[in-house]
Amino acid sequence: MAEMAAFDSDDRLSAFQKSGVYRFDDANAYFIDPVRVLNQSYTRFRVSPAVYYSRFFPSSDFSTENPLNSPNNSRKRKRREKEKKKPRDLNSREQLAERRHQEVTPALLKAHEALLAASKLLETLRNLRDDGEKNNSESISRECELDLVELGSVWQAPFYEIVLNSHDEVTEVGNAGVESDYQRVVPVFDNLVANEGADEIESELLDHKYILPKKSCFYMSDLRQIHNLIPVESDRGFNLIMIDPPWENSSAHQKQKYQTMPNRHFLSLPVKQITHTCGALVALWVTNREKLRKFVEIELFPKWGVEYAATFYWLKVLLYFNNSSKY
Repeated sequence: MAEMAAFDSDDRLSAFQKSGVYRFDDANAYFIDPVRVLNQSYTRFRVSPAVYYSRFFPSSDFSTENPLNSPNNSRKRKRREKEKKKPRDLNSREQLAERRHQEVTPALLKAHEALLAASKLLETLRNLRDDGEKNNSESISRECELDLVELGSVWQAPFYEIVLNSHDEVTEVGNAGVESDYQRVVPVFDNLVANEGADEIESELLDHKYILPKKSCFYMSDLRQIHNLIPVESDRGFNLIMIDPPWENSSAHQKQKYQTMPNRHFLSLPVKQITHTCGALVALWVTNREKLRKFVEIELFPKWGVEYAATFYWLKVLLYFNNSSKY
């Protein structure tokens, strides 16, 4: 039995190294490495793990110490505990939220324990930043990024253009490969920018380089222009719709990371109109606030014509693995 388990673990690790997805069968959970997932979309280029993960991991070594236990954070935590109000009875909404929390916590803890027990996977994760750096393909690095939200809000936004540099290989008689390059210059905002080719292409915007995966497109705009995504024919609609709304919450407001919107504004999103005639899978990000959950279930989904199917929980993996992360 031990040998079979070892073989199964090796098979899953091998599959993870190719796909970026590791499955924990016993916990009904998955670990996802976004770099490996993204690199499946590229042939000439690849996302650099060292650059991508430098945003999260200051060094290549994982720490086994919980940074929340540092002296400074310990004092802050004690101060917050002192400032807590005296225990009080929960109202009906809070009771429902607590009940929901108690129901999901065992599953999340089981997933976390499964991650801690996957020793071979953890060993691989320790080298995430250096993983695959010897690959011969060109690396996609992170430069000083443009703030596209701010850029799209200025009066000059309609005049900004993106340069698409296509690189084609044309096969002629005798199978002699002939390479050709050409450029397209198109508006970057309020315009569908597409790469319909079978290879990724380089693009430039204000001296910044970007890579468009094969057979992909993007549309940068705001909600006032979303009607432009409604297809003329319903069979040209979307099969998968992912929505990450800027929900109102105190954390985002305090950090001023992005602008939020009142919940009622999302009722007007034309989800029905952009959906394929055969239907679509809609994935919606929500927070743990019970008030928001009720709004989604009672008002938003019926307005969009969406039926609830399942809930997925995101267990964030931090630098240390000896404590359960928040979800």
